Amino acid sequence: MKTILKALTLTAVALMLSSVAFAHGFKVGDLDIGHPWTRATAGGAKVGGGYLTITNNGKTPDRLVGVSLSAADHGEIHEMKMDGGVMQMRPLTNGLEIKPGETVKLAPGGYHAMFMDLKEPLKEGALVKGQLTFEKAGKVDVEFKVEPIGYTGEKSGGAMGGMKMDGPMEGHKH
Repeated sequence: MKTILKALTLTAVALMLSSVAFAHGFKVGDLDIGHPWTRATAGGAKVGGGYLTITNNGKTPDRLVGVSLSAADHGEIHEMKMDGGVMQMRPLTNGLEIKPGETVKLAPGGYHAMFMDLKEPLKEGALVKGQLTFEKAGKVDVEFKVEPIGYTGEKSGGAMGGMKMDGPMEGHKH
C-alpha cells in the first residue's frame, strides 16, 4: 500500500510540475496575460497575427494601447467584426479596454495584434520576444509562442468555426 501511495504522490507531483513548466503567462500590475501566441508563417509573409488573453484583477479599467514583436517592424491592435454581412478588420486607434474583473481574448476572428513587415519567417516552436503596453499598468515583456500554421487556439476550430486564416496574406492592406 505504501508503494502505491508513494507512486501516486510522485505522479501527482510530476503532473503539477509539468503543468507549471508548460504555463505561459505574464503579469503586469493587476493584469494577467495568458499564453501569447502567433502562427508560423510562410517564407514571404509580411504580416502575422498575435493572440492572448488579458484578465483585469483590479478595480479600475485599463487599456491595451500598444503591441510589438521583435520579428516585426511594428504592431497594431485590431478588431474583426461582421458589418452588413461582410467581415471587416480595422485598427483600434484608442486601444482595447479591459474592464475590472473581465477577461478579454485576442483570438482569430476577433480582437488581435497585427504584426507588420515581418523581418523573418515565424518558425513553429520558437518563442519570439514581444512587448505589450497598457495605459495604466505600463509595459510588460512577453514571449509569443509560434504555433503551427493552421492553429486556431481551440481544439474545436477556434473563433471562426474552423475557417483557416493562415498563409502569407499577400496584398493584405491596412
